[in-house]
Amino acid sequence: MDEATVRHVAHLARLELSDEEIAKFTGDLTAITDYVAQLAKVSVEGVEGTVHPVADRNLWREDRVIPSFKREDATGNAPDSEQNFFKVPPAIE
Repeated sequence: MDEATVRHVAHLARLELSDEEIAKFTGDLTAITDYVAQLAKVSVEGVEGTVHPVADRNLWREDRVIPSFKREDATGNAPDSEQNFFKVPPAIE
């Protein structure tokens, strides 16, 4: 990775980088791309592809009806309410 490439990527990302930042990111991005190249050499033959390194499992709770607040209790402490609904200023006038 050279400074011209870092400047080009910064331009595409609409980033204004100082010369010191360009030099730092040139080294950082070189290290990253070198590591990716090293990983590309690893044999993955026989390894099943995955989306995530941890097995997928459903962590949701059982869907069941339980008692909840009454609407008037939920809106009782609101600064302003109308017909048991929260009353807020309009977002679009």
